[in-house]
Parts: sequence; structure tokens; C-alpha cells
Amino acid sequence: MPDGDNAAPFTQELHIEATPEVVYSYFTDPLKMARWMGIDHKLDPVPGGEYRVDINGRDVAVGQFLELDPPSRLVFTFGWDGDDAIPPGSSTVEVSLTPEAAGTRLRFTHRGLPPSRAAGHGKGWGHYLSRLQVDAGGGDAGPDPWIKASG
Repeated sequence: MPDGDNAAPFTQELHIEATPEVVYSYFTDPLKMARWMGIDHKLDPVPGGEYRVDINGRDVAVGQFLELDPPSRLVFTFGWDGDDAIPPGSSTVEVSLTPEAAGTRLRFTHRGLPPSRAAGHGKGWGHYLSRLQVDAGGGDAGPDPWIKASG
């Protein structure tokens, strides 16, 4: 387990032109998640259920769903398979979805990251949340360039 010296949480807010129900499903439905993040998904969206996302054939995020309040909020643990700095389930992600004009306000917070890894996770989540914004909003995020780049 990492020590208690964690970075400030990574938080990002964005507007998505879709209902909270639609956006929520992009975090719990493997087929929808595949459109914005990762290549293989094992999601069991119940408290204690599995969260496992193979991002690119090399990096596998592993955790558990902790809280689900469809369609307004979900919380899951997060870590990396084979990574001692951020082992499976060692950090926490909270997603809040609030209806607003013509869509949803998504507030995404990732807590418990070691300071040395926080910036990289912020960059990664920024990349994937922008893809979510496009796809959930009715567009096509297209192939993830990071999958090709990671070889």
C-alpha cells in the first residue's frame, strides 16, 4: 500500500450534451466504455463488484465499485495491476453527474494518488474524459491514438 503522502486530488468538470442516465452508462456498460477508454472491460456495477479495464494491452486498471447511485453518482477504487506505487484498489475515483441545460455537468475526482504520479494521471484522465464528452454527447471519439502509440 502506498504511504499517506498523497497528492491533491485530480478534479475535472465538464459539460456533456447528454442526460445523466446516458453519461452514467458510459461508466458501467463495458460496450459503451470501450468507445472512450480501454480495449477490454470487466465491470460489475454493484457495491463490491469488479472494476477492471485493460487500457492498451499493457496497463490494466483494477478496483471495485464502492457506491452507485444511478444516475447521479458512482465511486470506485482504482490502481494498476503490477504497480507497487498504485496497487489495485489503492486510490478512489468519484463521478458526480448533475443535470444542467442541454445535458449534464460531470465532476470527476481522483483521490489518493502519490504525488509523483498525480500529473500523469491528470493527463490521462483529461485525455479520456474528452473522449467521453464527445462520444456520450452523440459524436464519435474515433480510435484512441494512445492505444496505437503504446504499441
